[in-house]
Amino acid sequence: MPLGLGRRKKAPPLVENEEAEPGRGGLGVGEPGPLGGGGAGGPQVGLPPPPPALRPRLVFHTQLAHGSPTGRIEGFTNVKELYSKIAEAFRLPVAEVMFCTLNTHKVDMDKLLGGQIGLEDFIFAHVKGQRKEVEVFKSEEALGLTITDNGAGYAFIKRIKEGSVIDHIQLISVGDMIEAINGQSLLGCRHYEVARLLKELPRGRTFTLKLTEPRKAFDMISVRSGGGRLGSGPQLGTGRGTLRLRSRGPATVEDLPSAFEEKAIEKVDDLLESYMGIRDTELAATMVELGKDKRNPDELAEALDERLGDFAFPDEFVFDVWGAIGDAKVGRY
Repeated sequence: MPLGLGRRKKAPPLVENEEAEPGRGGLGVGEPGPLGGGGAGGPQVGLPPPPPALRPRLVFHTQLAHGSPTGRIEGFTNVKELYSKIAEAFRLPVAEVMFCTLNTHKVDMDKLLGGQIGLEDFIFAHVKGQRKEVEVFKSEEALGLTITDNGAGYAFIKRIKEGSVIDHIQLISVGDMIEAINGQSLLGCRHYEVARLLKELPRGRTFTLKLTEPRKAFDMISVRSGGGRLGSGPQLGTGRGTLRLRSRGPATVEDLPSAFEEKAIEKVDDLLESYMGIRDTELAATMVELGKDKRNPDELAEALDERLGDFAFPDEFVFDVWGAIGDAKVGRY
């Protein structure tokens, strides 16, 4: 059967290059937002949280990224519960938690917490800081932004392309949460919805972004990065296993991904950015998991439609994902 025949959903790419990104950042656990989008699993009824006795009783150490005493958190099974535990530990409103990084207090998008946490990883929580409104003149079709989300209703900037429209606006930085575009609230939206709105803004006109930046420590006040690489910093976590957070069902302790899985996830995440302007390693990991045992692209397309139908992935993208997984299997990195 030719690729794409019989698929329940088919649509062109939501956006061009560079406009959106899954935190681990897309963590696949977002709920439907004001634009009607849902989590990576689509409009399915999720399982109720497992009883406390069945949740992994693992203890993680955490700090606020701008500076705080060390706290201890445990008993969470998804990213929303994780944020609640962090808020409880530091006596903060849970809505103040923007995102977390692993083993560094810096706004380092390569260390963004997603769907997996190493058993010895140290969690740094970034909370809301200064709010700002910025007017942007869209002189080019592509703004140069890659968007991700935290899996709990906040979309934010993961990358800024060098030399792009946004790169010339110093008030906008990696890590900024996008609260609204032209007064339209984006709280609760997924990364791909925000990317689509940015793409659809008319060229040659000015629009307004309402942003919130993460609160910064003293040594980070002057930092502005165009991408996810601010330097690796000290590696505090060395755990060989990971706690995998799931949008439905209990969290599970798993071995670290194999070399094949790591490379396949990286390649699929790159394809997500290229086709849709988003990055989401948890979404990429789900796609690799769905595709690694499929015999041909059509079987992969059917699996993606069944599990991730809301994304309406175009056939060209599915074919490239199939190729990326196949290349990783035979060591063509």
